[in-house]
This record gives sequence, C-alpha cells and structure tokens, in this order.
Amino acid sequence: MDGLSLFGIAIGVLALLGGNWMEGGSLDTLLNGPALVIVLGGTVGAVLLQTPGRTFLRALRSLRHILFPPRYPFEERIKRLVNWARMARHEGLLGLEKVLEKERDPFVRKGLQLVVDGNEPDDIRRMLELELDSHEQRNLQAAGVLESMGGYSPTIGIIGAVMGLIQVMQNLADPSMLGGGIATAFVSTIYGVGMANLLLLPAANKIKAHVLGESHYREMVIEGLVAIAEGENPRMIDIRLRGFVH
Repeated sequence: MDGLSLFGIAIGVLALLGGNWMEGGSLDTLLNGPALVIVLGGTVGAVLLQTPGRTFLRALRSLRHILFPPRYPFEERIKRLVNWARMARHEGLLGLEKVLEKERDPFVRKGLQLVVDGNEPDDIRRMLELELDSHEQRNLQAAGVLESMGGYSPTIGIIGAVMGLIQVMQNLADPSMLGGGIATAFVSTIYGVGMANLLLLPAANKIKAHVLGESHYREMVIEGLVAIAEGENPRMIDIRLRGFVH
C-alpha cells in the first residue's frame, strides 16, 4: 500500500474538518445528502456522457493504483535481459525458446518471441513501440476520465448552490425552511471544489505518473531485446540498460 497517498488524503480531509472546527462549526454542517447527490450524481453523469464504456471501466480499475501502485522490477529485468544476451551468444537466438514459456509478462514474452523468430531489430523495435504507444494512450485516457470529473465537479457544485438559493428565495416567508436551502447552497460548492482538488485531480495525476513509469519500464525492455537481436555484448547491454534506472 502507498502510505504517502493515504497520508495525503488524510491530511486534506483533516485540514478541512479541523479548519471548520476552529471556526466554530460542527461536522453536521458539512454533511448534506442532497448536496452530495447533486455533485456526485451530476459529475458521474456528465463523464458517462462523454466517455466510452470501456474507458470508464478502465478508469475505475486504475483507481486501485492510487493506494496499491504497481511495482516494476527494473533491476531484476536487467539481470534477465543480460543473461538472455549471454545465452543467445552461446546457443543462438533459438536457445531462448526454453525461457520463452516461463516468462509471465505478456509484453516481454511477445518481444522475446519476435527475437526468437529471427526478426530484424528495427522490425522488433517498431512492433513493440506500436504496442507500447497504444497501451499508454489507453491508460492515459483512463486517467483523463478522473481529470474530466475534476473539471466538472466544481461546476456541478455551483449548480447545486444555485438550486439551494432558489429554494431559499421560494421560502423567504417561512424562516424554518431557509436553513436547508442555505446549507445545500454552500455545502454543494464545498463538495464540488473539494472533490476536484483533494481527490479527483490528484488521483488523475498519480495514475498518469504510474502510466509513464510503466512506459519507461517497457522502453527499457524494448532496448534490451533489440540489443539481444543485434548480438550486442552482454556487458554493454547491462551498461546501456542501467541508464533507465532512477
């Protein structure tokens, strides 16, 4: 679990609640069901209207990466690529067939298959980079769903505020009805702006960072596999791939 992300969420929420308490407010003043329905429902509805179903589902699945970020074994993968290079120099590219079936990463397995089949290095690079770019774009679109929600929620919060003020104006003659309308008006704005700036936009940027991290890892894999196909010295491959490690 990514403790830093969890800590950041906790700080943001506690800062709002603590500031409200210091101003003399109570938790009840920030709890408003109608405001939550307006902001959350309106935001999700707007995003569903603009987003293909598969992209929206991908965005939901990517949410787990906020607290449980994927890990990319750069060091371990470099060692394997260098060992494969040594094996290819001693046994030929066909000697890599015995490690092909043991490889779990589909992207690496596809690249290794291209190497074993004797494809030209430039063709291997072109095919793998095409898959890399396609995969990266799909994941960035998923992150863009959260980014869009972060753009819509403040506006939906303002709509909720206007709706609350309309209710207030309609009940000026009855003071007992004013409280609910005023609460909806102000709390919906807090919900909209708070969701956008404390959750949605930071989450979108965090997912983008993970997407770019995965692409960086795959770029290293491509470089290693192409070097193996070119018959490069394993020691030089190790030095080259070390440049990808932060």
